[in-house]
Amino acid sequence: MPSYTAPTKDIQYVLHDVLNISGSDIPGYSDLEPEFTEAILDAAGQLASEVIAPLNVVGDKEGCTFENGVITTPTGFKEAFEQVKEGGWPGLDLPEEFGGQGLPYLMSTAVGEMFSGANQAFTMYQGLTHGATSAILVHGTDQQKATYLPKMTSCEWTGTMNLTEPHCGTDLGLMRTKAEPQADGSYKISGQKIFISAGDHDMSSNVIHLVLAKIVGGPEGIKGVSLFIVPKFVVDEDGNPGAKNGVSVGSIEEKMGIHGNSTCVMNYDEATGYLLGDMHKGMRAMFTMMNEARLGVGMQGLAQAEAAYQNAVIYAKDRLQGRAVTGVANPDGPADPLIVHPDIRRNLMDQKSFIEGARAFMLWGAQLIDQAHRSEDKDADGLISLMTPVLKGFLTDKGYEATVNAQQVYGGHGYIEEWGMSQFTRDARIAMIYEGANGVQALDLVGRKLAQDGGKHVMAFFEMVKSFCKENGAGDMAEFVNPLKAASKDLQGAGMFFMQNGMKNPNAALSGSYDFMHLFGYVCLGLMWARMAKVSLTALENGTDDPEFHQNKLTTARYYMARQLPMTGTLLKRIESGADPVMTLPADAF
Repeated sequence: MPSYTAPTKDIQYVLHDVLNISGSDIPGYSDLEPEFTEAILDAAGQLASEVIAPLNVVGDKEGCTFENGVITTPTGFKEAFEQVKEGGWPGLDLPEEFGGQGLPYLMSTAVGEMFSGANQAFTMYQGLTHGATSAILVHGTDQQKATYLPKMTSCEWTGTMNLTEPHCGTDLGLMRTKAEPQADGSYKISGQKIFISAGDHDMSSNVIHLVLAKIVGGPEGIKGVSLFIVPKFVVDEDGNPGAKNGVSVGSIEEKMGIHGNSTCVMNYDEATGYLLGDMHKGMRAMFTMMNEARLGVGMQGLAQAEAAYQNAVIYAKDRLQGRAVTGVANPDGPADPLIVHPDIRRNLMDQKSFIEGARAFMLWGAQLIDQAHRSEDKDADGLISLMTPVLKGFLTDKGYEATVNAQQVYGGHGYIEEWGMSQFTRDARIAMIYEGANGVQALDLVGRKLAQDGGKHVMAFFEMVKSFCKENGAGDMAEFVNPLKAASKDLQGAGMFFMQNGMKNPNAALSGSYDFMHLFGYVCLGLMWARMAKVSLTALENGTDDPEFHQNKLTTARYYMARQLPMTGTLLKRIESGADPVMTLPADAF
């Protein structure tokens, strides 16, 4: 069975050596001293490795069951969920007034990676609740906050997001779920939603659904969509679950992966609902959840890659196959371990350089969110808005690729279920699809985010890279800065192509949007690796007590710059080929 060890040391390195969080002026960051964050990460890592991770295979094999209207989660899930709740982990970054611990979102992200790497399906129950809680926190009335947030913060009650219907996914303007206004100010919600993760289960006493629906008589299309709070049990005057609402599970979806999560078809039959936020402004409120969820899904790509990589490394060191071409490496054995072979090294280095760069990128993104919210920094808000589709799309695409590469290290054994490697690929696959398929992320990036605020935020990113390169381009840093500079020029060249061609032929831009998302991702990881190289070079110059760790960082940084970052040139060429190679073939020729 696969194992999982929480990567607490590397997370600490990013938090303190790279991001210098305790030296930040973001409110709440001065408390994040290394000893404090280490205690949090060690406790979370122990829970992830010893309690949550052993249930990953259990959840995959057992799945959830649905009998007589009741969903039962896999063996051990309820007990583990109680431990998560008792530790206060679901409310780590939520307001203290509702029972949370009030820590920065950054710390929730760091802990979330470990929990998700240990068991993605299990962690989704609290993750979706966090998103629903955030939406109520931002858009809810005082009464709604008082009613729902304390028990959702603790995960005594869990939450969901209900968008998709059988006939509409991305195009939510086509939805048919309706809301009938009632005399008491509530609404009767009727319709069907599908693909609802954690839609119902046996681990909480109530499930609070956030449901998109159209108020009868409202505007057509997306402009008529509103968001509603629809509890499984209507909350009584004492704040406890009361009468059963008109909400039921139609079935559990049969899925490729994340079997331990109860992905449901949800039926609403005149269920009592309460408007959340402004009427006909449901998408604005829902996107509070969606943006958080997209960052969380990007984190899932990273987390599954990390878990798969750990096991691939163990196998590559233990499995004896063939001899090293440069001479026998294991003279006392019948063969050398796999890890001596260049192709296995290439495979593992691809994974390692992605994972460690992606971790720095994700935690930097979380820091930007804290800067935007806690410091009310509009520039940080604009930058993370730009980065969100890159974080979601690039990290899940490359994270899935990493799980496939990890599986490949095992050869035929990777295809056999008893080794457990296929679960990582199956679980990681959904991250490329839900919370906005990655093609939609690319369209959002090119179609909306690049031009947002007159292109201010992408220009700020270019300036950030340019300034870093100018300030750090000499001496030992040159081998890291020069490739980053070249990659950034490729990214700017792609942006210029869109500016010159996108208005007269939108397909020219949109045909290259997916390549652009990846190009942007490569540059972001290049910037992260350059920053890490600077930190580790400085540490070695200053006589660090862990030179091996920093030497390994530099070696991995060199690999990324030499073997990964040059992909930007290929992606630019693809973008500059325009729309014709993509759009010329008639539809009936496919």
